[in-house]
Amino acid sequence: MRSYYVGVDVHQASSVIVVLNGAGKVVAQVVLRTRSEDLRSYFKGLEGKVRVTFEEGTQANWLYHLLRPLVSEVIVCNPRRNKFLAEGNKGDRIDALKLAQLLRSGLLQPVYHGELRMRALKELVRNYHCLVVDTTRVMNRLKAIYRGRGIGCAGTAVYQVERREQWLKKLSERGVRQRAEFLYKQLGALKPLRQEAKLAMLREARQQGAYKWLLSVPELGAVRVAQILAVIETPHRFRSKRQFWTYLGLAVVTRTSAEHEVVKGKLQKRARPAATRGLNRNFNRLMKKVFKSAACSACVAGPFQAAYQQRLAQGMDESLARLAVARKLAATTLTVWKRGAGFAPERMSAPRL
Repeated sequence: MRSYYVGVDVHQASSVIVVLNGAGKVVAQVVLRTRSEDLRSYFKGLEGKVRVTFEEGTQANWLYHLLRPLVSEVIVCNPRRNKFLAEGNKGDRIDALKLAQLLRSGLLQPVYHGELRMRALKELVRNYHCLVVDTTRVMNRLKAIYRGRGIGCAGTAVYQVERREQWLKKLSERGVRQRAEFLYKQLGALKPLRQEAKLAMLREARQQGAYKWLLSVPELGAVRVAQILAVIETPHRFRSKRQFWTYLGLAVVTRTSAEHEVVKGKLQKRARPAATRGLNRNFNRLMKKVFKSAACSACVAGPFQAAYQQRLAQGMDESLARLAVARKLAATTLTVWKRGAGFAPERMSAPRL
């Protein structure tokens, strides 16, 4: 069976497709409209073992589910790792060719795209997250107006509906007061929408089989569980807890060089430890926020508090102790999910003295 490697440079109006054969020779180049019928018709006409790649972007999820039934393999690649594309001339055909070459060489870093059954939850979680961000942005802008004029506005009193007129009277400038009125109207519209989006998200999350297992993990809560289910989808994406920590941005990055030396005519490994360079920078931002916030609560009360206090007693910095709790919480979540059973405190390992 013939093998073909297809690179697609996707844009809003058009998509440039370059096809390589098993020997790396260009056998086809075509420009199509970025429409379902055009792309489906073209890829249906390709015979043999067809592997397709394109970069992660706005249309990546739609295109992934469109092409996956039509070809042997679809790889949505991480554009941040495609340094080869930045070299030399740049153009749609050149980019598609380079993607096909990287695919043929096995040098692409895939981006996970889940199953269609989780699409509803994904959209609802994204909707809720956007509304939370929008609400926070309006609240920050509102407080910035008062802070910028030397008016103290600590706490949440400035947002209370019954005190709005009182706060608006503190603004003497007509334009500024009108701007604040518009922000209050935005806030009044966003808050009920956010609550409605939250309820819709939780209703969808409760239909997932793993919801009750993850909800039993201390400090996760219903909203965090819904976000975890939507983003992770399945725990079997991660072979070990260390891979999971990397995805969450909780993995320590180290750097080392010249690891071996010659001593008395024999080659041996140096005793010098690797230099620590902080946490990894390539991670899912929403998931890091979920587990960091859960760890902050777990350090105050609950079964994970003992691990936090034990590390503080050993002289560990508070931030590092919270990181350790976040990693322990993440490992527990992964184990509970894979095991398919609720959280059992008696299974937790006792803090080491």
